[in-house]
Amino acid sequence: MVARSIGLLGFQHLLCSFLFHTAWEVGSGQVHYSVSEEAKHGTFVGRIAQDLGLDVGDVVMRLFRVVSKGRRDYLEVNRQNGILFVNSRIDREELCGRNPVCRIHLEVIVDKPVQVFHVEVEIKDINDNPPVFSVTQKNLFISESSPLDSRFPLEGAWDEDIGENALLTYNLSPNEYFALDVKKKDEKMNSLTLVLKKVLDREETIEHHLLLIATDGGKPELTGTIQLLITVLDVNDNTPEFERMVYKVKLFENVPNETLVTKMNASDLDEGLNGEIFYSFTSDVSPNVQKNFHLDQVNGEIKIKGNIDFEETKLFEFQVEATDKGTPPLVGHCTVLIEILDINDNAPEVAVTSLLLPVREDAPPGTVIALISVSDSDSGANGQVTCSLSPPGPFTLVSTFRNYYSLVLEGQVDHETLQAYELVVIAKDSGMPALWTTASVSVNIGDVNDNAPAFEQTLYTVFVKENNPPGCHIFTVTASDPDAEENALVSYSLVERLVGVRPLSSYVSVHSESGKVYALQPLDHEELELLQFQVSAQDSGVPPLGNNVSLQVFVLDENDNAPVVLPPHAGLSPVTELVSHSVTVGHVVAKVRAVDADSGYNAWLSFELLSEVGVGRNPFRVGLYTGEISTTRALEEFDGPRQTLLVLVKDHGNPVLSATATVIVSLVASRQTLKTSSSDRAEVKEGVRKEESLVDINMYLILGICSVSSLLVLSLLFYVAIRCSAPLKGFYCPRKSTVMCSSDMGSLSYSQQQRPNVCSGEGAAKRDLMAFSPNFPSCLGYRGQQPEAVPEPSGKVLQ
Repeated sequence: MVARSIGLLGFQHLLCSFLFHTAWEVGSGQVHYSVSEEAKHGTFVGRIAQDLGLDVGDVVMRLFRVVSKGRRDYLEVNRQNGILFVNSRIDREELCGRNPVCRIHLEVIVDKPVQVFHVEVEIKDINDNPPVFSVTQKNLFISESSPLDSRFPLEGAWDEDIGENALLTYNLSPNEYFALDVKKKDEKMNSLTLVLKKVLDREETIEHHLLLIATDGGKPELTGTIQLLITVLDVNDNTPEFERMVYKVKLFENVPNETLVTKMNASDLDEGLNGEIFYSFTSDVSPNVQKNFHLDQVNGEIKIKGNIDFEETKLFEFQVEATDKGTPPLVGHCTVLIEILDINDNAPEVAVTSLLLPVREDAPPGTVIALISVSDSDSGANGQVTCSLSPPGPFTLVSTFRNYYSLVLEGQVDHETLQAYELVVIAKDSGMPALWTTASVSVNIGDVNDNAPAFEQTLYTVFVKENNPPGCHIFTVTASDPDAEENALVSYSLVERLVGVRPLSSYVSVHSESGKVYALQPLDHEELELLQFQVSAQDSGVPPLGNNVSLQVFVLDENDNAPVVLPPHAGLSPVTELVSHSVTVGHVVAKVRAVDADSGYNAWLSFELLSEVGVGRNPFRVGLYTGEISTTRALEEFDGPRQTLLVLVKDHGNPVLSATATVIVSLVASRQTLKTSSSDRAEVKEGVRKEESLVDINMYLILGICSVSSLLVLSLLFYVAIRCSAPLKGFYCPRKSTVMCSSDMGSLSYSQQQRPNVCSGEGAAKRDLMAFSPNFPSCLGYRGQQPEAVPEPSGKVLQ
C-alpha cells in the first residue's frame, strides 16, 4: 500500500504542471487566475499583460512590474511576452493553512502613466499531504472483564489538505476481537471508537497488535497509519465515567492566567482504591494544549496558564482521562472542545509603497504618489479597517480594492511655497473599542524652473566720478530666484548695444556670477555724461528663464580742465592796447575772454589782476566775473607810458585750476589818439555801438534764461515720468565743452548744444549775472536708434 501511495504521488506531481485554470472578470476590474500548488518553476499561469489590456510591446518601456505584499516571489512575469508563471514552489498549506480559499494578491504597476491593477491568483489544493496521526503507536489497557460492546475512544488523524483531499476514512486491520466505529460528532470532527466484539481472555492472549489506517479522499488517495497495542488487564471491572462525553467551552482570547475554563466530573462505582480517580491529559495530547492549559489531577479543573491568542489558535480539542487506582487501573475518557473568541486586540498594520517621489510641482491632479495597504489580523468587525489622511491638503486617499489605497495628488503643489509635506495615514478598525495605527509619509516636492530671476528694482541710478581707474567696481546688481538648485543658479551678462559707434562692452563689463559691474576704461564727463544699458540675469534651468534690469550711470564732473584764454589774448606774445591819457574813470581798456571745458562750479570762472612788484597804486582793475579791464582813476604822467597787466583766470573747482593772460596798456596823448587810422576809429565806434546795444541784449538774455529754465524743469518732470512708467532702453549723450562768456560785470556759462553762445560787448557797468548748465543729458536715444549728431564746440565767442 505504501508503494502504491508513492506511485500515485509521483503521478500527481507529473500532472501538476498541466493542471491550471485561468479566468478573468472585466466587471470587477481584476484578473483572476488559478494554479495548483506544488507546480514546477516556469508553469504557465496566464497572459497577464494581454488580459489587462496592455500592449505586449509596451511592457518593458512602461516598467511593467508585479508587487506581492508580504509574500515570497512565488509568481513572476516574463517582461518580454507578459506571461505570468510560477517562480518558486508554492505550498498551499504553508501559505494559507486550513483556510478553504487560498489566494495570492498581486499589484501590477506600470508607469508612463502610472496605472495599478489588482490580480488574484487562487492556489488550488492537491492531495500532497497524507493523513498524520499524532503518534505512531497508541497503547491501550483493557481489562479482561470488559463486557462486549465496550467502547474505547481513539484520536483521529489530521490531514493538512482541505475539501475532498482532507475527507478521511478509517479502516482497522482484520481481527476477531475489535471493530472500528466511526461517527460524525459535528461538522468539525469525527468520533473514532474501538468496540469490543469478543470477550478478552488474558490467559489466552496478553497483547493484541492492530493497525489503524486513515485514507483521505484525494486522487490519488494517501494514507496514514498508527499501531494500536492493546494490553489485556486483569479484573478491575468498573471504569470511571464522566458525566458528559464532550465538554464544550467558549473562551475569549487574552484571558488572564488561572482563569477557570471548565470543571470535569467523573465517577467510579468501585470502592476503595478501585474507586479513587485522578485526571490527566491523554499521552498523545499536543504540546500546544500542555503549554496553555493546566489540569488539576484531583478536582478535574482546567485553568489557563499561557497566552490564549485567537490569531494563533481558534479551537483547542483534546481528550482527558479519568483513571482509578485499582489493579489494574481502569480509564474513562471525555473530549474537551474550547472555542476561542476574538477580541479587538490587534491594531491595523499599514504598509506604504512609494511610487513617485519626489513629486514635481507641475504634476497634474490625479497623479498616483504611493500605494498603501492595510491589514488587521482580527476577524469580523475587529478586522475591518478604514483609512484617512491628515492633514487635509493637496493629497487624498482613493480606495482601489479591499484594503488597498492609492495616495493621489488632488490639487496643485508649489515647491517655492512648501518643499515637503508630512502626511499621516490613519488606519482604524471597527472594533469596540476601536484601535488605530498611523504611518508617516513624507512627500517631497520637486522643483521645476517656473520662476525667472527678479531684481529688486527695474532701474538703478549710479553716480561715478570721471577719470576713474580702469576696471574699478561701480555697482553690483543682484537678482533672486525662488527656485532650487540649478534652477536658482543665476548668471549675469550685458545686453550688448552700441554707444555711439563703440560697443557697450568696451565701456563696462559685468561678472557673470557676482553681478558686479566694472568700468573698463576711465570715463570722461566731457565726452559722456550718461551711460544707460541693461544687464540680463538668467538661471540655469531647462529651459532657462531670464530678466533684464536697466542701469543709468551718471558720470560726475571733476575739475580736470584748466581755463583756456580765448584770442586775441591767447597767444604767447602779449597784446598791446592803446589808451589815451584823457579817458575817464571806468573806461574799458580791454576784455579778457576764457572758457572751461568742465561744467558747473568747475567751469565758473573769475578774473583777478596780479599787481607788479614796485608799482604804486594801479590805475586799472579787472571785472571779477566779466574779465573787463577798466580804469579806476584818471591817468597821470607818473603812471608811465607803458603798463604790463597780468590777468589770472581761475575756476571754482577743487583743486582750483587757472590760466594767465598778459595785456600791455600803452598810454598815448590825445592827439596821437586822434591820428589813429580811420579803420581804428571805425572799430572803436563799432565797439561803442556794441556796448550800447549790450544793455538790450542782456534784457533778452534774462528772459531767454527764464524760459529755458522753465523748459528744463518741465523736461525733467517729463523725463522722470517716462522713467517711472517705462524705463528707457539706453542712450548715449556726448557732451561738448562748456563755454564761459564774459561781459562788463557779469558772466554766463552754458552748453553749446542746449543754447546759443551769448556774449556781451562794452558798455556801462552792470550787475554781474551767472547761469550754470544743469548736469543732465541733453539728448535721449532708444534701443535701435542712433543718437542725434551734436556739433563739436567751435570755441568761438560771439562779439
